Amino acid sequence: MDIILVPGLWLDASSWDSVRPALEAAGHHATALTLPGVGEPADASADLGMSDWVDAVVTQIDATPGPVVLVGHSGGGNVVWGAADARPDRVARVIFVDTVPPAPGSGISEFPVVDGVIAFPGWDFFPEEDVHDLDAETRTRTLALTKTVPARVPTDPIALAGDRHRVAVTMLMGSLSQEELEAQIDQWGEYGEEYRAIDDVTVKKIGSGHWPQFSVPDRLATLINESVAHPQAAVDGDHGA
Repeated sequence: MDIILVPGLWLDASSWDSVRPALEAAGHHATALTLPGVGEPADASADLGMSDWVDAVVTQIDATPGPVVLVGHSGGGNVVWGAADARPDRVARVIFVDTVPPAPGSGISEFPVVDGVIAFPGWDFFPEEDVHDLDAETRTRTLALTKTVPARVPTDPIALAGDRHRVAVTMLMGSLSQEELEAQIDQWGEYGEEYRAIDDVTVKKIGSGHWPQFSVPDRLATLINESVAHPQAAVDGDHGA
């Protein structure tokens, strides 16, 4: 299976380097993307929005001859859901890594803009539940991997108008089981409605903070491999083109 790996904010393709070998060893072809404008100054990235990030994934889908699995970490979940919405007949499964499918018109989050871009705010910015499993060595090593993102992207609303809900979904959550997530999701407004609208959704608990590709890459790769082993019937033609 062709797997397209999409990083969250401030990260590029290299953030998947500890995950990809296990995916390849399982017989998959894994392509990690760096999204447009990441690490670029404002004069090269100011006009870029969420649609440009979605288009980058759609371009990769179109360049792949068969069905694909999309994996999106954190804010990358918005990107892969937008791409699945644009190409539902090409996507066998969407795997969200510690994030949930976004509701139409929602953004990722809001962060300070400095010199026309958004820089990584540092590990101390995030709550303990997100970073508790990142030791000092890992924080130092991965901090060097972070890059700025285009100013518009984190708050740019995602446009969703396709047949995405029939695409199979796996949500790999850092600290929530399916039972725990479903006990909360209906309190999340439109996000709960989006979750409930999906025809086939499975939630698995990773047992990690928010960056499992850094803290438990082998476990994350195992869960992705297990998820890829359950393809979506729609891609095989049950719903037509």
